[in-house]
Amino acid sequence: MQSSLFGYTEIQSQDRWSLQNHQMLRVLLGQQNREVLARKGTMVAFTGGVDFDGHLQAAGERHAAHQTGEQLNLMRCSGNGTVFLANMAQAIHVLDLNNEGLTVDGQYVLALDSTLSWNVVRIESEHGIAGAGGYNLEVGGTGKVAVMTSGKPLVMQVTPQQECFADADAVIAWSAGLVTRMEAQTTSQRVWSRRGGTGEGWNLSFQGQGYVIVQPSELLPPTSFTDAGGYLANRGLGQQGMRGNTWGS
Repeated sequence: MQSSLFGYTEIQSQDRWSLQNHQMLRVLLGQQNREVLARKGTMVAFTGGVDFDGHLQAAGERHAAHQTGEQLNLMRCSGNGTVFLANMAQAIHVLDLNNEGLTVDGQYVLALDSTLSWNVVRIESEHGIAGAGGYNLEVGGTGKVAVMTSGKPLVMQVTPQQECFADADAVIAWSAGLVTRMEAQTTSQRVWSRRGGTGEGWNLSFQGQGYVIVQPSELLPPTSFTDAGGYLANRGLGQQGMRGNTWGS
């Protein structure tokens, strides 16, 4: 058999986390007995003996999710083998945290090391943030975290000498130490009349030392697997639940 498809066979690597391609993450399990926490429903293939277990949320985590809407719906991947993760063909980027923090919208997190911790944090701003929302997740510690973007992102470096601005609908993550606030480019009372038709009246500004990740898309977050397929689909019964397979026919 011959086909151009064989140009997409598995890329062998001894790296624990590696990209199979821009839209698929390959994780080797069993090394250092580490397990990986992945967004529920994002396993697309695996080899070897891999176990998938639900991640039980702590009481504080459930309370924060109820109050803010920010949460990570995760499963635990463990065992000896290789697992491939992907979500709605989103572009995937792996960040290596070394006792650092990352503020990120939870819907853009694909997977993270179980050595990392996370908490819901409020985005400090004098004004409401339409796109990013009022809360985010702060992931911290030492380990790897994979985030997703709609297309190839822009990474902006923020320094004490250079403040950066981005559309709150397009920002997905930034260094935890950065100070954020919503800003208009003018303080004139006529700001709405002059800029009201552009859709760019307010921006999220970043000050301090760190980085900002901006995706090339506004108001197009990755579709939640749970929302797209529903309760049953999230449990391996297909996009339409039992319909479309032999169990539901």
